Amino acid sequence: MHHRIICPTRGRDLRLDLFRGIANCAIFVDHIPNNILTWLTIRNYGFSDAADLFVFISGYATSLVFANMLAERGFAIAVVRMMKRVWQLYTAQVLLFVVYVVAIGYVAQRYDNLDLANEFNIAGLIGNPVDTLAQGLLLRFKPLNLDILPLYIVLMAFLPPVLWLMLRAPDLAMGASLLLYLAARHFGWNLSAYPAGVWYFNPFAWQLLFVFGSWFAIGGARKSRRVIRSRSFLYFGAACLIFSLAMTTAGRVPELADVIPRWLFEVFSPNDKTNLAPYRVVHFVIIAFLVTRFVPRNWKGLKLKILQPVITCGQQSLKVFCVGLFLSFAAHFVLEIGSKSVWAQMLVSVVGLSLMSAVAYFASWSKRIEKPQIDLVPQREDQEPNSAELGPEPFCARPSAGSEHAKDMTFFSATGQPQISPLCPEYETVSTTVGGR
Repeated sequence: MHHRIICPTRGRDLRLDLFRGIANCAIFVDHIPNNILTWLTIRNYGFSDAADLFVFISGYATSLVFANMLAERGFAIAVVRMMKRVWQLYTAQVLLFVVYVVAIGYVAQRYDNLDLANEFNIAGLIGNPVDTLAQGLLLRFKPLNLDILPLYIVLMAFLPPVLWLMLRAPDLAMGASLLLYLAARHFGWNLSAYPAGVWYFNPFAWQLLFVFGSWFAIGGARKSRRVIRSRSFLYFGAACLIFSLAMTTAGRVPELADVIPRWLFEVFSPNDKTNLAPYRVVHFVIIAFLVTRFVPRNWKGLKLKILQPVITCGQQSLKVFCVGLFLSFAAHFVLEIGSKSVWAQMLVSVVGLSLMSAVAYFASWSKRIEKPQIDLVPQREDQEPNSAELGPEPFCARPSAGSEHAKDMTFFSATGQPQISPLCPEYETVSTTVGGR
């Protein structure tokens, strides 16, 4: 069965790394209460925030990687690799959970501050440690700020059937995701939490952004090109962003809220993050389209030295994310026992971001010395693909020379036979055999 896959041109797309790094940095800053630097993050200027960006890019990047792997090595191997990734995420969550809980518990006991244990939702460990730890391993018990990684684990666990359908009928997969989202909001579907309540990030709702990222990677960006480049959308998107800014600001400035009709203000306040309110989705989709329009793959800003630490943080996302969560607690505690001045808030934030960057650079350096650099070149028909080439980068053979607006690329399918497909300037259209004949 032949399907068309859209993947970036050869080489790493630094835009993904940049925005994933921005999301990690923003999550760290936002997790420090009463931090002056939170005014630099996107949550204060619109309905969506760094969590939306994190989930979307996760869906985009993982689908891109495993779609090419599925086409190259078959569905079974791709599923095994996806489940391996799920296990990596789960072990990271368990390790982070244990270190996080122990650190908070020690600090709360050492400084006789039980309010800290209540604030970070670990007080249940004192009265019922066995059950609470067991529920933590089942992802039902989550201390404060440890909600997004369990969401990512659940979404990744269901990626195989989503990707299987996405490669065959991407619009159908996107439509099914939208129907699930609407049904979850209508019927109140969510997963239960321990000891009470539900998941802060409702996976039945948040899967919409994850699948949208997958759809955008597999071919949705190309299908949406006419809309993205239209002047009408530009005006509409700008108007929506201004409206979102006004509504969000009104939630923090009572004088502005008094000017807005009460019935209109109450529609958007409070911002329903748990069930991913529709206006959050619309706001983020507009941002994604505008970024696609104005930040091309070869954007010169990606080479700026000031952005390299952020890009590196995006390339080592999981490690940086875990370290950032722990550092956000450390920064919060330092501010609690010391000065809460603006300078202190800026200091702990800058130190935390610097440590996250250091971890990212160390992880990147460690990976470089462990694995030799591989230059992807066309392989002979009798040559097996190198497994090292099937990591985070899409495995595509080197494109041959072509015209200014179209190129040819040899792409090896699961059968080992090269296939030639025309390419557009920004995306590679790959015609490949999926799941055999």
